[in-house]
Amino acid sequence: MNSSNGNGSMSTASSSGAWNGRDQFPAGLRVLVVDDDQTCLMVFEKMLKTCLYQVTKCNKAETALSVLREHKNEFDIVISDVHMPDMDGFELLKHINSEMDLPVILISADARKQVVMKGVTYGACDYLIKPVRIETLKNIWQHVVRKKARNTF
Repeated sequence: MNSSNGNGSMSTASSSGAWNGRDQFPAGLRVLVVDDDQTCLMVFEKMLKTCLYQVTKCNKAETALSVLREHKNEFDIVISDVHMPDMDGFELLKHINSEMDLPVILISADARKQVVMKGVTYGACDYLIKPVRIETLKNIWQHVVRKKARNTF
């Protein structure tokens, strides 16, 4: 999937391997990353690919929401920046939570307690402060496992 039309862009990069959904480090976890900063998107893509995750990146929240709606069940987790011009990460999180069953991690350089708590209150499974360490990204699959486990009971 690749598109670019001035209304936001989206690109996909994948690595070899497939995740079987069991409680182990999964190669092939399908991650949608949303950030209006192209440099951040490139850094996240590189780090996530190093973790052997399949990465799709969008530079606008509205584009990401369209991609999620058009390709249901093709993503395991969403990582979204909080502060974006078209739609903030909180609004994107509300849409995702109301329309689909995906864990969402919010990311931001904004570490103010009220912003972090807003993310948790809105249903984010985690709130990461930029710059994010690769060690943290290696463990995001655990959010997917927890979400799937909660939904089986």
